[in-house]
Amino acid sequence: MGIADNYARIQERIAEACSKAGRSAESVQVMAVSKTHPAEAIAEAYAAGLRIFGENRVQEFQQKRAAIADLKDARFHLIGNLQSNKSAKAAEIFDAVDTVDSLKIAQRLNDAAGALGKKLAVLIEIKLSSEPTKHGIVPELVSPLLEEAVSGLPHLEFRGLMTVPPYFNEPERARPYFNRLRKLRDGLAEEFPEFALRELSMGMSHDFEVAIAEGSTCVRIGTALFGKRG
Repeated sequence: MGIADNYARIQERIAEACSKAGRSAESVQVMAVSKTHPAEAIAEAYAAGLRIFGENRVQEFQQKRAAIADLKDARFHLIGNLQSNKSAKAAEIFDAVDTVDSLKIAQRLNDAAGALGKKLAVLIEIKLSSEPTKHGIVPELVSPLLEEAVSGLPHLEFRGLMTVPPYFNEPERARPYFNRLRKLRDGLAEEFPEFALRELSMGMSHDFEVAIAEGSTCVRIGTALFGKRG
């Protein structure tokens, strides 16, 4: 099976999950997690109809850019942890950064975006588990970050939240994490009406139906789309 067939099956699963949740299938975007996959795989996914792609590392995507420059309406998001010394390059080559996890990173991205004369779309990555391998800002520090953003980060467009819960063999066990992120987003949207905090990036190949049931607006699909990582 190729990427187009895999994408068709994913769309069917999304439609079914949305139907069960009383949602429109159009309310959920699919991000093709193309990290570690070659530019040819990105082009194949684009031909199948995908337009949003997630990359994990600044340097890896920088090496792919020339080969996919003709995919004019494709949007590329950084979904991996961002080191502060790579903020300027990230602001330059990505359409969005979905892993803002500190005020320091936000300030560096804001300065870089300002120097480029662009408004950079961002999500705040939330750490909801105690796993040391997971990144993100703890929920208690999100409000202070957004308070600073109201007047101090004019070149960033805060659109919502993302999280990576622990991996569970039973997807239902991820539900409390997705539920908590949605409730956090809802509270922040009320506290900070200045921002359109609509997006919830949560759910991957093995648990995205549960994430959709809890309000995900973007599911990040890698293995189910591309197969095993390269």
